[in-house]
Amino acid sequence: MQLRYPRYARNWTEALPIGNGRLGAMVFGDPQAEHLQLNEDTLWSGTGPRDWNNPQAKSALTEVRRLIAEGRYEEADLKSKEMLGPYNQSYMPLGDLRLKFRHGGVVKDYERSLDLKEAVARVRYRIGNVAYTREMFASFPDQLIVIRLEASAPGALSFSASLDSLHPCRTSAAADRLTLRGVCPEHVDPNYYATDHPVVYGEPESTEAMRFEGRLSVQAENGTVRIDQDGLHVRGAHVVTLLFTAATGFQGFDRPPAASVESIAAVNEARIQASMAKTYEQLKQAHLQDYKPLFERVELHLGHSEAKELLPTDARIAQDGAKDPGLVELLFQYGRYLMIASSRPGTQPANLQGIWNREVRPPWSSNWTMNINAQMNYWPAETCQLSECHEPLIDYIHNLAVNGRKTAEINYGCRGWTAHHNGDIWCQTAPVGDYGHGDPVWAMWPMSAAWLCQHAWERYAFSKDERYLRERAYPVMKEAALFYLDWLHPDGDGRLITSPSTSPEHKFVMASGQKAAVSAASTMDLSLIWELFTSCVEAADILEEDVPLRAELASALERLKPLQIGKRGQLQEWSEDWDDEDVHHRHVSHLFGVFPGRQLTKKAAPQLFEAARQSLEQRGDGGTGWSLAWKIGLWARFQDGNRALRLISNLLQLVEDDGTNYHRGGVYANLFDAHPPFQIDGNFGFTAGVAEMLLQSHADGISLLPALPDAWPSGSVRGLRARGAFGVSLTWEHQRVQAAEVDSRAGGSCRVRAAETLLSIESEGRSVPFESAEDGEVTFETKAGQTYQLRYR
Repeated sequence: MQLRYPRYARNWTEALPIGNGRLGAMVFGDPQAEHLQLNEDTLWSGTGPRDWNNPQAKSALTEVRRLIAEGRYEEADLKSKEMLGPYNQSYMPLGDLRLKFRHGGVVKDYERSLDLKEAVARVRYRIGNVAYTREMFASFPDQLIVIRLEASAPGALSFSASLDSLHPCRTSAAADRLTLRGVCPEHVDPNYYATDHPVVYGEPESTEAMRFEGRLSVQAENGTVRIDQDGLHVRGAHVVTLLFTAATGFQGFDRPPAASVESIAAVNEARIQASMAKTYEQLKQAHLQDYKPLFERVELHLGHSEAKELLPTDARIAQDGAKDPGLVELLFQYGRYLMIASSRPGTQPANLQGIWNREVRPPWSSNWTMNINAQMNYWPAETCQLSECHEPLIDYIHNLAVNGRKTAEINYGCRGWTAHHNGDIWCQTAPVGDYGHGDPVWAMWPMSAAWLCQHAWERYAFSKDERYLRERAYPVMKEAALFYLDWLHPDGDGRLITSPSTSPEHKFVMASGQKAAVSAASTMDLSLIWELFTSCVEAADILEEDVPLRAELASALERLKPLQIGKRGQLQEWSEDWDDEDVHHRHVSHLFGVFPGRQLTKKAAPQLFEAARQSLEQRGDGGTGWSLAWKIGLWARFQDGNRALRLISNLLQLVEDDGTNYHRGGVYANLFDAHPPFQIDGNFGFTAGVAEMLLQSHADGISLLPALPDAWPSGSVRGLRARGAFGVSLTWEHQRVQAAEVDSRAGGSCRVRAAETLLSIESEGRSVPFESAEDGEVTFETKAGQTYQLRYR
């Protein structure tokens, strides 16, 4: 469980990420000049919430719907531009910590690593007979980045440390503190929007933009320490510990940033003082006691080679890729590591780049892109037993709902709440696009509330926590459902449709050869609404609430326009059987009902399920990094493990840090997902996809090894979770389940499917009765808190 390299990072996508959900750093590991590029998850451009809703949208909506009904789609595209609002703001880099060492000499025996079991980055090397080591980690308990520097010989450690930022800033020195203070831009245009003034800063003293402060302190054994405005200087030391923390003026999504740095400074100083009273061993132990129980919940063994594990990680990718099962294990657990490092209770949810960003105009604003990417970030949260890490997204959904009520009313005259394609820290909910610059193919998409609410429901499905369902999940789901009840309207044949409707980022080609984005009743719209309404009906039944609304939702489900099968045997992406603008397009939005949805299964909708499979065949096995990850999950749901492994092979391709590519993705040397450029969703989607190959629970029960590839004949997994509040571990040999363990956290009936014959179930040394059905399916009753051992022939 290590990423390892024989040289320091030459660029950002070779550097190694550490994080505690709030603070992040990319560690480069240069022996002579260490560099930690720093982030803080609330550091964004902008001056707070603003009026992004568009009152003109409501009148334009009527005209857009008329044009669509008349088949005038190109005109509808143009008219729908009048419904857009401003672009959202961007996630910002905080600064850079640089260490310049004074040891000189020829470096030997260099090694740089990231230990996933401990969440510790290390650098080791030797100059002459002196060995130098660095340990770096981001502590959640102490809210610090901790850097331990050590030389094997007394007095051999001399260096200077400095702080800087891409933003207007200044540094100051006092006692044993080096302080960096700066201000963010008041506005940043997206990197794809060419304007004369894309980055706008205010006057440092009077700006209303976000202020930030970082503080660096030092603990040194022997030697001397001097701090001035140029930095922190250590001479002749043996062991040194550096402590860095940072804070911003963020006061909440619905408030402007703090106008001064005094409150920020007080937070930082309290953290530094508390940490200075502790030894390095105490800080590290607190970090490990916090991190390891989360990471160690899940173990995966697919078979590995000790020799390959000694290879540098990038060489390992290039040499064997997915043929190396140990590398698949590593990338699976890396996704879990990144989630723990970028999303913890009380932080912001992981954005397009988690919490790691180096640019003032980052790719796609490093925001929350909610037509797939933000949701994909959290696919492994429940299945891979990191439910606590799901909390920031659930909190963010509730914040969006507050602003989304105004958008629903002002833009569309609807009840409930909605949000669109992009969101930022101020929870913008209106469609972006600078009032007409944006393309409706991605901007005109009021469907993210439905997809986000799937996460609110899934957290209940995996926990069976009725209090959470009643107080947190159902209220926000219900309000979203009210919006879509109003958004739907009859098509003239008694069916309910959405209009305007798009299939995210993909245009259709009409018989005339012209392309358009906006039409009525795209398959994804209908699938998302089916998912939301179905979950709301189930929740209302469980809670015994809202009987009239439940009946209304059930009626709307019956009246939804049916999904269609096209002339090529495919599941149509749009309500009409149009051709694709790009037959290999990276988005597979119309397949949502297969994965991550639950509408289309082989048992419930066999013809549509097969049509969806044909659609995936026609899309092909190429795509960007996150697209490949989505296809892994889809082929797992189609129970084709060998095809899923082919997508894993395509994802485990080494990519150079060389710009944007919409057709071929992979991973960078540091295992970051390459869109390219870097997007973290592919890492999370990969981890979720592998879990889905080994365990599924979306279709009325638990399915063991539903998509096991031939290349993984023997193995084991411990600690995956299934819907119904069950934990599942299993071992297999020669492609067959040998044993499984199910722990029940809420009690109730458990249904398990496997291809093998079940011999026995035991719990607490006693035999448990079970009922057998066809296809290796068994059902047995469980009690909360008990574990059940299943033995197979």
